[in-house]
Amino acid sequence: MGIVNINDDSFSGDGSLDEDRIIAQIRQQISDGADVIDLGAESARTNRQAISIAEELRRFSLVMERWQEIWSSAKPIDALQVWPPILSANTWRTDAVRGVIAMGAEWINDMSGLPDGENAALCAAAGTALLIMHSVGEPKVPHFHQQWDDVMAQLMQFFSEKIQLAEQHGLSRDSLMLDPGIDFAKQKDDNLTIYRNLTRLTQFSLPLMIPVSRKTVIGDVLGISNPCERDAATIACLTWCMRHGGNIFRAHNVAAASQAIRCLATT
Repeated sequence: MGIVNINDDSFSGDGSLDEDRIIAQIRQQISDGADVIDLGAESARTNRQAISIAEELRRFSLVMERWQEIWSSAKPIDALQVWPPILSANTWRTDAVRGVIAMGAEWINDMSGLPDGENAALCAAAGTALLIMHSVGEPKVPHFHQQWDDVMAQLMQFFSEKIQLAEQHGLSRDSLMLDPGIDFAKQKDDNLTIYRNLTRLTQFSLPLMIPVSRKTVIGDVLGISNPCERDAATIACLTWCMRHGGNIFRAHNVAAASQAIRCLATT
């Protein structure tokens, strides 16, 4: 899953509001082997003000209105690459979700923790897949001091409840994916515990999306303050997670992730 930030305040410094640059980045990611392009119009950083829904949708439209043109000018790098690539929208506010679904989003990557069933109902009505991320509280609000007595027990309870909520609002189980929410309302030891116990989440028999790329926990462990210098450790985390139940990997450096996955798939 290639990360494309249509904003100018991404934590990793790779976002842009320039349409040509964004589209060039997407084409490069597809040519590097991306199966999914995950568009984000608003940074998840809690030290940045939220943008309006109208502005968020305007940014999404820069790519989504040209999606067919973008991917159809390329071709898969091999038989392993999902084709055509899947278009994912990283968003959570209900009116924004409704808008990107109307534009053609095939997945909703919802970082809100699904506090109610509205986004699930929208996805169910449109036949859109939903990725549920674990977190607490509203996005873009700091949760730096959240403490868990047993983070894995919390994840198991959370996903059990949210899967049931999504199904109650009409979304079939085979349209759901799970994300343990690395770095969201979690401290370093929480994140490391999730990595070490990832196989426990496979009991839901749903795809696990693991957002390993350039995460703060990597910087905390290795003392690397610049996110762009965390790619080698990102691949180490990806390798571990692929061996322990991870299915989808959200990456800034698609070429490195794609090569690692293809090597692991042959061993």
